Amino acid sequence: MPTKIQDKIKFSILITTKNRLPDLVYTLQRIQHLIEREDVVCVICDDGSQDGTSDYILQHYPNIILHTNGQSRGYLFCRNKMLNETQADYAISLDDDAHFVTVQPLESIAAYFGENLKVGLLGLRVFWSKEQLSETTSTEHSIRMKSFVGCGHVWRIAAWRAIPNYPEWFVFYGEEDFASYQLFKQHWEIHYLPEVLVHHRVDIKARKTQADYSLRLRRSLRSGWYLYFLFYPLKSIPRKMGYSLWMQFKLKVFKGDWRALQAIVSALFDLLKATPKIIKNSNRLTSEEYRAYQKLEDARIYWAPKKE
Repeated sequence: MPTKIQDKIKFSILITTKNRLPDLVYTLQRIQHLIEREDVVCVICDDGSQDGTSDYILQHYPNIILHTNGQSRGYLFCRNKMLNETQADYAISLDDDAHFVTVQPLESIAAYFGENLKVGLLGLRVFWSKEQLSETTSTEHSIRMKSFVGCGHVWRIAAWRAIPNYPEWFVFYGEEDFASYQLFKQHWEIHYLPEVLVHHRVDIKARKTQADYSLRLRRSLRSGWYLYFLFYPLKSIPRKMGYSLWMQFKLKVFKGDWRALQAIVSALFDLLKATPKIIKNSNRLTSEEYRAYQKLEDARIYWAPKKE
């Protein structure tokens, strides 16, 4: 069981995992120096893994706080549970296949939050690739932005406690934008911190060829449409929906991507079925708030070193 003194905990590192033990082991090896610190607690939510993940953590990482779901309850359930239970000042959310490249990231994170009291969340600089990084420096500067990327970000817990939980009924995709709108309504800011670099070890191009491509697209589309109806001024929704549908047909369906057509139709039915939840949870921006939000910079999601 964890032995660290809770009063000293400043950072929590939160990881949700399911049946990806090799990825998780590598991540833990890369952040070992951080989770051994007295001011850090690492929490892992094993969402119904069948590959021995929980047994491995219990045996090799006794100081990690482990939550084990006997059956999968979804990563949003896990994120909500870990964020709601942490006693740390700042909560770092990492995917199980993502690790810090920056050797000492915590000092930069704490300093930025300390100097910017309106900032409720930091999005980190993320390199997406299975290849190793050859160059890690960046000339980017911190900016305020609309949203953030899920695989590497940091919550000021006071800001998390000021907004509703992630919507578990989204299932997959869209929760970052949901939280971003809620933060904006509560006058918290989201900033980009390029000083801290995360390596997300995924092959983005391979995702389209995977068997779950249609399901991923369906969930991505419907979450975007949920967000329109939850947060956008009513008069702007028809135009946004029309543009979204047109672009999907133009870029995918008209080029023969029939899996995309299946995803679009399914997502529209999902939207209709979600109507009661949308009505219950809507927190619509005023026209003035909407204009102010649209002026913010887009989320910095993908970073790559500049080629010579």
